[in-house]
Amino acid sequence: MRMNDLAQYFRLISGKLSSNIYAGIQGQSNPQQLSFIRQLQKEMKVKNNLDTPLNELEVVVFDLETTGFYPEKGDRVLSIGAVKMIGPHIEDNHTFYSLVKSDLPLSAEISTLTNIHEDQLRDAPDARDVLVQFFKYTQSHILVAHHSKHEKSFMQKMTWDLLKTRFEHRIIDTSFLIRLSDSSMKSLPLEEVCHKCGIVIKDRHHALGDAIMTAQIWSSYLKIAQKNGYSNLREVYEHLAKL
Repeated sequence: MRMNDLAQYFRLISGKLSSNIYAGIQGQSNPQQLSFIRQLQKEMKVKNNLDTPLNELEVVVFDLETTGFYPEKGDRVLSIGAVKMIGPHIEDNHTFYSLVKSDLPLSAEISTLTNIHEDQLRDAPDARDVLVQFFKYTQSHILVAHHSKHEKSFMQKMTWDLLKTRFEHRIIDTSFLIRLSDSSMKSLPLEEVCHKCGIVIKDRHHALGDAIMTAQIWSSYLKIAQKNGYSNLREVYEHLAKL
């Protein structure tokens, strides 16, 4: 086997072995945790956010730092950061941040990018406890993320592996509001959208830092949506469906 082939083989094997990366390294959910998750899922099924005035809409803006882009191939969550908002107002005194425990090696590239180190992960809270605490923080609120497919895929994987239940939260991408005024911006990197909105780049690739910048983006475009006459999410959905 050539060296490149050998490296590819080990990456493939690593992905297969790590596809259930959280299984077997966490304790069992306790009855209180499971009861809370079930109750939260019931609340989300009956809650209607579509007609809430945009100025009163409560969301949790969040970001994940991960080892890569593919949770089904063994990439894992390193940290979660989040901030609450009511309408365009950011509650920056009420934030969430946690590293996620892991005893697995962390590449130098990812460590440099995120400024997260293996010793910090070894001492971090267990993934299940972090996930449950995150859900206690978010409650049944809508979640907002930049390039949300990334966050959604990891949350779906993590929730199933650790709690054996589906991830039920509605996630809205920042492009949902951006498309109302500039459809060309929907796939731009976070820092480029920040530049366009006049938002200072601070603590990039830190889960809480990125969550706060994403919240500022959401706030900026929510104000534009309101200025353009949109009253609630239903009106935004109906407009975008026509595009």
